[in-house]
Amino acid sequence: MLLQQFAFFGFAALLIAAALMMIISRNPVRCALFLVLAFFAAAALWILLETEFLGLILVLVYVGAVMTLFLFVIMTLNIDKSEKQYGFVRYLFFPVICVLILLALLIYAVFPFSGSTGLLPLSAYASNTQALGDILYTQYAYPFEITGVLLLVGIIATIALSFREKRLNKAIPPEIQLKVKPSDRLRIIKMPAERKK
Repeated sequence: MLLQQFAFFGFAALLIAAALMMIISRNPVRCALFLVLAFFAAAALWILLETEFLGLILVLVYVGAVMTLFLFVIMTLNIDKSEKQYGFVRYLFFPVICVLILLALLIYAVFPFSGSTGLLPLSAYASNTQALGDILYTQYAYPFEITGVLLLVGIIATIALSFREKRLNKAIPPEIQLKVKPSDRLRIIKMPAERKK
């Protein structure tokens, strides 16, 4: 039990340190790599809390797919590293308020005011993946479907907003290509040959 608590606090400290370094670092590639480290630490915390499915999904989906895409986009864009970040103190009030609210919620979740935590006990043979699926597809079925529709609408809107038709389009419509005669395409000119003197 002591080893599990040591691992939990170690991964929690690693998560906090990686999150802070992600915010402090000015290089975008390093920020993305620190975010990957924070995802790994969060996945380790979830696995220690016996939610293996969420930990593996965090590693596979976010680290394996999303962060790879982020790194590809960051490395593709030519970001000027010498550009300084201005106005950090001006926007400091709102993040401090958000951190205080999240800290208050975390303290309430760990030390609730009432005696019961509200968690339902599971049997030793119950799978947390099955319990998550049962809750997600029964109690939260409509919010899950609405979220899927909203994501689909967001994808379609992103494609529609980012699509730009090329102005210098040199493609010829097929109906014009079918009406073309060979004499319009190729003209043979007979020229007398020149002799060198």
